[in-house]
Amino acid sequence: MRIRKAKFIKKIVIFLLSLLIVVGVVGYFALYLPYTRIRAKGMILVASAKEMKSVFSQNNIDLLNDKYVDFTKKYKDFETEAETVYWLAFIPHVKDFKSGVEAGNYLIDAGRESLTAITPYADLIGFKKGSTSFVERSAEDRLQTAVATLDKVLSKIDRVSEDIKQAEARIQSIDPKRYPEKIGTYEVRGTIQKMTEEFHGISSLFVDAKPLLKNLPVMLGKDKEKTYLLLFQNDKERRATGGFLTAYAVFKIKDGKIHIDRSADIYSLDNSISVHPPAPREILTFHKGVTQFYIRDSNLSPDFPKSIELFNSLYQKSGEKVNYDGIVALDSKILVDMLTIFGDTEADGVRFSSKIDKRCDCPQVLYQLFDMVDRPVGYIRENRKGILGELMYQLFYKALGFSPSRYWGTLAQTMFKNLDEKHILLYFKDPDLQQSVEKLNYAGRIKEYKGDYLHINNVNFAGAKSNLFVSERINSVTTFEGNVKRDVRIEFRNPYPPSDCNLERGGLCLNATLRNWIRVYVPQGSKLIEFKGVSKQSTYDELGKTVFEGFLTVDPMGKADASVRYTLPSTITKDNYSLLIQKQAGTDGQQLKVQVDGAKKFDGIFAIDKEIRM
Repeated sequence: MRIRKAKFIKKIVIFLLSLLIVVGVVGYFALYLPYTRIRAKGMILVASAKEMKSVFSQNNIDLLNDKYVDFTKKYKDFETEAETVYWLAFIPHVKDFKSGVEAGNYLIDAGRESLTAITPYADLIGFKKGSTSFVERSAEDRLQTAVATLDKVLSKIDRVSEDIKQAEARIQSIDPKRYPEKIGTYEVRGTIQKMTEEFHGISSLFVDAKPLLKNLPVMLGKDKEKTYLLLFQNDKERRATGGFLTAYAVFKIKDGKIHIDRSADIYSLDNSISVHPPAPREILTFHKGVTQFYIRDSNLSPDFPKSIELFNSLYQKSGEKVNYDGIVALDSKILVDMLTIFGDTEADGVRFSSKIDKRCDCPQVLYQLFDMVDRPVGYIRENRKGILGELMYQLFYKALGFSPSRYWGTLAQTMFKNLDEKHILLYFKDPDLQQSVEKLNYAGRIKEYKGDYLHINNVNFAGAKSNLFVSERINSVTTFEGNVKRDVRIEFRNPYPPSDCNLERGGLCLNATLRNWIRVYVPQGSKLIEFKGVSKQSTYDELGKTVFEGFLTVDPMGKADASVRYTLPSTITKDNYSLLIQKQAGTDGQQLKVQVDGAKKFDGIFAIDKEIRM
């Protein structure tokens, strides 16, 4: 009996050892060897990608095409090795790997289509080594040539869009929850989640931008002359959409040829209206000594399209009105950024620079403009605020005068950054174009949002340029105690001494008391507990939000705090909590700190709209 039992045990042991050997051999050939080969091919692919990135910065389309062909070949080698484990796709992790590889294939196709589209016109965008044909042309000829070829460059945008859409579908099928939070010190789940979210954002941005891109030739006057209004918003005298409407320009564009029709002080536009209507409640309540409604005060709503409606209600009464196709609103940061890129620029006999001027601890261009526009003099000053239009005109032609490879890339990056940060706002009468810029968040629209929401809007109703000197910090705290409670504190600090505001002495009044109308936009149905630090309080609904309104002042070398406590509607709970904080257009350097349920979610510069998810 014992002998039989021993023999049985021996057979079991031999069977198990044989099974382990078989599993080991199968595992070695079916898993480990494929893994090592896939990893090796992956390392080669990464090296090729780094080479291609380096070549991209050299502005050499021919070399980039060669490197792209090489990268594509190496990706095919990688994909061939990857396919050896696809038979295990019933395992979720292998399925995710397969989805990622397939997504990469679609992105490679999108890149190839893009390169194919731009290669014939590479010299137009400074992307062809040794090319001089485009550089030697005049500024106007350059833009006209670019507009004439834009539709050809954009001809493959639908195909590229479809490839990106297919890639996103595969990346979104990857579930980060399948993976551990960490392997050793490496963040696994968070990295995968960040990758999928970022790609979704890029894909959505491309899809949303497509109507705008496809219409670029039309917008630049390819088939018909287009007319645009340029509005200059002085963000150092903060208003709801960014700044005081200080000047305007009308420019026309046909086949890329730009013509400035007029550029003038906003006061001249107001003077062209024979009868102004009575000022609305907001101006009568918070402004100082203003009883009529002027174009210069029309950007009252934080929602830019709504403010344009108010602007148009007065503009239609003006003897200077034109039928325009769109509006571009710019603030002072655009001037500073362009001068930083292109260097000192002269307009109407005056030199402007982005260098810091000690008289205001601000860029020289700002002090120079304020000195020309706002300092009282004993003579008639021609073209006061119209100088802004002349300066922008000179900067524009300076941009076209350089080789594209030298500055255009930097300029494009800077302008897109300013669009993201709302230093440029766009408005189009064409509903499709308007819908596109709203989806891109370039239209200054107050968004609809299902979760928690916050937008703080400050309006300087004074005349001084106090926002040049006042810093702001926002502290947002959410606690879950029964109803969701919110505490929002806004700190204002002005560490600079006052200016000489005696107009009889010819003083330049930059830093004086800030008279600040403040509105806090929160989810509709929120209930106010208290609003400290402000006077003239009121609560109402507007733009699909509940608004807590008040007024405060900040003196030079002084400070002020406003804090608002409220509860959110019962539909917003801890389980479904998310928070969208929308930045006010024109703000720069604002600090933001966000805490949710005791955890710090953000602490830094509030440059773009911020969404917080649990």
